[in-house]
Order: sequence, then C-alpha cells, then structure tokens
Amino acid sequence: MNSASKPLLHIRELNKSYGDLHVLKNIDLAIWPGEVIAIIGASGSGKSTFLRCLNVMEMPQSCFMDFADFSFDFREGARARPDVQQLQQLRTQIGMVFQSYHLWPHMTVLENVIEAPVRVKKMPRKAAIEQADALLTRVGMYAKRDSYPAKLSGGQQQRVAIARALAMKPQLMLFDEATSALDPEMVGEVLSLIATLAEEGMTMLLVTHEIAFAREVSNRVLFFDQGVIAEDGPPEELLVKPQSARLQQFLRRILHEDIIASQENSR
Repeated sequence: MNSASKPLLHIRELNKSYGDLHVLKNIDLAIWPGEVIAIIGASGSGKSTFLRCLNVMEMPQSCFMDFADFSFDFREGARARPDVQQLQQLRTQIGMVFQSYHLWPHMTVLENVIEAPVRVKKMPRKAAIEQADALLTRVGMYAKRDSYPAKLSGGQQQRVAIARALAMKPQLMLFDEATSALDPEMVGEVLSLIATLAEEGMTMLLVTHEIAFAREVSNRVLFFDQGVIAEDGPPEELLVKPQSARLQQFLRRILHEDIIASQENSR
C-alpha cells in the first residue's frame, strides 16, 4: 500500500479521437508516487496516444486531470481548461523518452542536455552544465559530452535522451517503447538504466513489449485493448495468470515473436 495521501496523477474520463476514430475511451487511472507501471497491448490499442495525452503533446477531447498542484478540465470551453503557460509548466514536470531519441542533431550531447533547463527553466548556464555533467556520468555518457548524436550508437543516444529528460527534474517519467528502435545487443543497457531509476523511486509509465522486463521492474501492469484499459493488476498475476482471452492471446503472440527473434539472432 502506498503511503502517499493522494495520487501523483489522477485522470478521469480521458477521451481522444482523430476524426471518426475513437482512440481512447473514457480512461480512468490513478498513479501513485513511486509506482512503476508497465503498459502493454497490441499496436493500435492506444498506448502511445495515452502517454502523449498525459504530457499534453496530444490534446484530449475530454479529461479531468489532477497532477501534483495542477487541476484541469480539458473539455472545450471548460473554466478549468489549461492555458498555454499552464501547459508548458505541466510538460516541465512530466518527462518523456521516445523510441526514436529526438536529440537535436546540430547540438553536442552536453548542449542537448542543458538546452531545456536554460531556455525553459531559466537555469544559469554554469549550474545547468554542472547538472548535465552529473547526469551524463550517471547514465555512462560523460565521455561523449562533446560528441554529436550522429557519432553515437542507438543505445548511447537513448541514454542521452533519458539524461535530457531527467535534467528537467520531472515528477513523472514516460517511456514510449524506449528500446524498440535499438539493436538487440543495445537493449540491455537502456533497460538497466530504467531499472535503476525504478529502484531509486522514480514514478514511471513504460509502454513496452519487453514482457520479462515489465514483470521484473513494474508494480502494476496495464493491458490496453481497443482504446480501454482491459486489465490492471500486479505483474505476478496479470502476466502469469491472465484472465481475459485477449490478454492470453497477446502474451502467446509476444512469446512466439520473442522465440523467433532469439533464433534469428543466434544464427
């Protein structure tokens, strides 16, 4: 049982559509400080869109959101609908790491990490550099601080992306398939870093197909299916003894794909 008096993030009636396509359907979820939540589901089930709505990269059609000291109503015309400044403040508190890194190619590793703290949070450049050096040391990338992204491997770029997100000192971290674009031998180094953040108490949501990792690192697992949270529970129950036929089918398919990938990699 979490000892916090209230959730870090509580969303209710989250809906997101693209034209006639209803991607997310009345999602309710409470996330407590220190929780690590793995999100699984088939492609197109709404997982990535859900994360993008949480840090408002995508604007939901409707959603009641309580996050830290924020309280918003995203319905059109609502009195508590956030303005541009409030959205910017919200995004500084919710870090996000994508599958395709999104590092600025014309900036060095160090410049990538200090850019947002200096420009958005108005941190003095000297303090931002000191913080960046500490973060790059933490993720094992200090030796590459003066390199450009094009000179880095995929795993190295992703570790820099994580350092860049942590530089804003977010209260919540979102990982959207952070290892799916990596070569198999580089997946482990990024998963190890995420596991370390989990051990340190960082509140995180992870969209992942790494089922074994989800079972090891998460407190809860959400199974998304056709725009809803179809199952929500501890990994030792949900991933070992799935209740719904849809989740059983999904896990069998993932296991089959992992076996094929393992055979191909061993050739």
